Amino acid sequence: MNGLGRLVRYGISGGASALTHFGIGLALAEGAQVRPVVASTAGFVASILVSYGLQHAWVFRSSAGHAVAGSRFLTVTAVAFALNTIVLWCGTELMAAPYPLVQGVALVAIPVVNYTLNSRWTFRVRSG
Repeated sequence: MNGLGRLVRYGISGGASALTHFGIGLALAEGAQVRPVVASTAGFVASILVSYGLQHAWVFRSSAGHAVAGSRFLTVTAVAFALNTIVLWCGTELMAAPYPLVQGVALVAIPVVNYTLNSRWTFRVRSG
């Protein structure tokens, strides 16, 4: 159950992070008329705090120190940020697709990348 439980916790924490990202991005893009990539970036930055806290303490229940886990998490986050930015730019700027649809696509791709890297590297504690 540990692996399945961790996936469920990851899904819940990812949902909280995605809601933070999408909610702030949508409010800025649609409500304040901020350009979609900038709006999404603001939402993404806010979601980092939600995501790290939940993943370190609850999802992976890691004993890795914050200096190590935090720096690794930021590296993984940089990869996810680049993926998000590329998807948003291509979708909204090149293809003129609506922001909510394009952000939805990005929010499906990013968790797969994040879980793989975070479970195998970020929050892993090396023994001995």
